[in-house]
Amino acid sequence: MVGESSLWLVRHAAVDGPVGTIHGLDAPANLDDVERLETIRRRLPRGTTCYASPARRTIDTARALGFAPVAMAEFAEQDFGDWTGRRHDDLAECSDETYIRFWDDPAGSKPPRGESFQDQVERVRRGLLMLASGKATLVVHSGTIRAALCIALDITPSAALRFVIDPLSITCIDRLKNGWRVVSVNQNVAAIMKRRERWPGRTLPYHCARRMQDATAAMRWRRPIPRQA
Repeated sequence: MVGESSLWLVRHAAVDGPVGTIHGLDAPANLDDVERLETIRRRLPRGTTCYASPARRTIDTARALGFAPVAMAEFAEQDFGDWTGRRHDDLAECSDETYIRFWDDPAGSKPPRGESFQDQVERVRRGLLMLASGKATLVVHSGTIRAALCIALDITPSAALRFVIDPLSITCIDRLKNGWRVVSVNQNVAAIMKRRERWPGRTLPYHCARRMQDATAAMRWRRPIPRQA
């Protein structure tokens, strides 16, 4: 990636499947909330290239947002190897020593025949370098977005795992000539809009309205969101 770029990172819609499962590439997304998808679609830049991981849930989410995504393996979720398709509770209950030791160092540990989060960070770094300058939307996974934040903030992979990245949230980062800038993280635009419905005929409470204005301006003009006291 040469030159300055503005990247809009969207986590895919929630998986339509059992909670707590380590999902594979073919897991579908729950796209029933058409109104929420439309709200998010209106907040994203149009006429830009959209990238997604090869997973069905990211491809389908991108299409539901009105994009024709380009699949890039570099933006895939962390490969959990032999644990893919299994539930975390089941792995813990069977006292799998490898699984138990994994959580001693979740950023550096590798599942059997899988990759570590550190491996994912380096893979995402290669993917970001492949993108052209300008605006782009990436519909990807929570791990992919954490990896991008790890790169942008120049923090350890262990620290990057502390970020909460919700389904259908928007994270915005800029690639500048001299480094990176993080504009917003885990912006839940649909949730903010729903707050308006709780106060029909009146304005939002000041703190809600101000945060929505700050978030919108930050994503539009690419300036940092003011911190709350």
